[in-house]
Amino acid sequence: MDNDRHEKIRQRAYEIWMREGRPDGAHERHWQQAKQELGLDDADVPAGTIASSDVLTVEALAMRTGITGDQAQELIDRLGNDRATLEQAARNLKAAES
Repeated sequence: MDNDRHEKIRQRAYEIWMREGRPDGAHERHWQQAKQELGLDDADVPAGTIASSDVLTVEALAMRTGITGDQAQELIDRLGNDRATLEQAARNLKAAES
């Protein structure tokens, strides 16, 4: 891995760690998330899919549907990464709470 690429990933992983409140033991997840966000991930992720560790996606799902971030993460962990399925499940969850 060249130094410039490594530095970009390191800086983004640090930003993610800071945003999440500096949790212990999540460095590998932060590193992988940083690689993915920067488009430097070696794995091909199919269009329309999301990683369960993508905090920005969790936050966006929660904001769009009115559920909590924890609820959004639980849905992603339980249902996988299909956006349409997640959106529907989140809307159903919110409706059931009302």
